[in-house]
Amino acid sequence: MPHRDRALRSLPLACQQFADLAFQALLVEVNLTPKPGLVDRNNSGAHRDMELGHFYRSARTIAAWLPRFIRQGIEDAELPVEQQLARLRPLGVVCEQQMFQATGGINTHKGSIFSLSLLCSAFGRLQQLRQPIDAESLCQQVAQICRGLVKRELIDNNRGRSAGERLFNRLGLSGARGEAESGFHRVIGGALPHYCRRLAEGAGEQAALLDSLLWLMAHNNDTNVAARGGLQGLHWLQQRALRLLAQGGAVAPQGIRQLQLFDAACIRRNLSPGGSADLLIVTWLLAQLAPPLFLKDHNAFRRSVYV
Repeated sequence: MPHRDRALRSLPLACQQFADLAFQALLVEVNLTPKPGLVDRNNSGAHRDMELGHFYRSARTIAAWLPRFIRQGIEDAELPVEQQLARLRPLGVVCEQQMFQATGGINTHKGSIFSLSLLCSAFGRLQQLRQPIDAESLCQQVAQICRGLVKRELIDNNRGRSAGERLFNRLGLSGARGEAESGFHRVIGGALPHYCRRLAEGAGEQAALLDSLLWLMAHNNDTNVAARGGLQGLHWLQQRALRLLAQGGAVAPQGIRQLQLFDAACIRRNLSPGGSADLLIVTWLLAQLAPPLFLKDHNAFRRSVYV
């Protein structure tokens, strides 16, 4: 990927490292197995039009754009933060187009392009402003970039053209826009501390990630699931994930077997928690910034790296 290499070399070292981690996050998620209803190394989940290779090609395509998202944040750092999203979006649109070209028209990572473009541009912006970068400050910057997004695009100017707009009209689910405007609150306030606690308790990375995915499936109002199974399908999936977590998750004696059975049930019901998978990518990425520091109540998780 020569274009990606040139773009990376033009960035400060910390930005190069973050772009590499964002690419790795895409690969970590798709290789995680078994994932209920999702493409993994065992099967294609509830999807009949995609398989593992589509995700690898998509991830390599997106990797070339991650340094460009960071560069946009650097170049726009002196502009008001509310202007960042409009300046970032043209890059995201072209990245999406190239993803579709790489996959033959299959949507593998549209949600992840949205979230990673925001995180990368926020990283570049904070880097240029010489502000401390940690999981919370990064997500707070994303929240500022996306302030008012749900009102502008889902409430005031919703024409029902996209799947996300139609789901908001029908079910009131704000999807990826709502998650971004919240500063990925389900990651910062739930999945990320859950992942780090599992690691601190001695679970391996794969088990900790699987349990974090279950946590997200249990708490995220996943528009991908709702689009396929309505609110009934969403509630079924959330309750099943909660039950598996209560039983010990992936580290339980029958944990992996239960996840495989959950996968089979999702396939039968044609449910795929793609929105939760996108948030798992964000979770892993933020977890790489620095060693975790837990306060006693586990609710004030901090990761700090000064650049």
